[in-house]
Amino acid sequence: MYELMIKTHFDAAHSLRGYPGPCRNLHGHTWNVEVVVAGNELDEIDLIYDFKELKDEANDIISKFDHKHLNEIPPFDILSPTGENLAKYFFDEIKKTLPNRVFLKKINVWESPNACISYYED
Repeated sequence: MYELMIKTHFDAAHSLRGYPGPCRNLHGHTWNVEVVVAGNELDEIDLIYDFKELKDEANDIISKFDHKHLNEIPPFDILSPTGENLAKYFFDEIKKTLPNRVFLKKINVWESPNACISYYED
């Protein structure tokens, strides 16, 4: 089994609806996003997947949130823009872009250097 990971980031603000502490107020993060894919089969040039292609696909999805207020952008105008919901959203969207021989193993969303949420499917 091969595993490949890319890391990208975006800067955005959010406020957590219903949160009892100060995070209910508008605040921002540099969100680091790690995308982990895996598979057994290499392509015709012996790659599990092209790093650049995966990063470009992830950035296409993630870039619409860069330097924005997440609470104003669908689906987070309705869903709370928590790290958990961001991770699942990125997972669902990036999964659609992958070839059949590669599967999306996990998305890690870091909202600080010390706090990460992961989403994966069994």
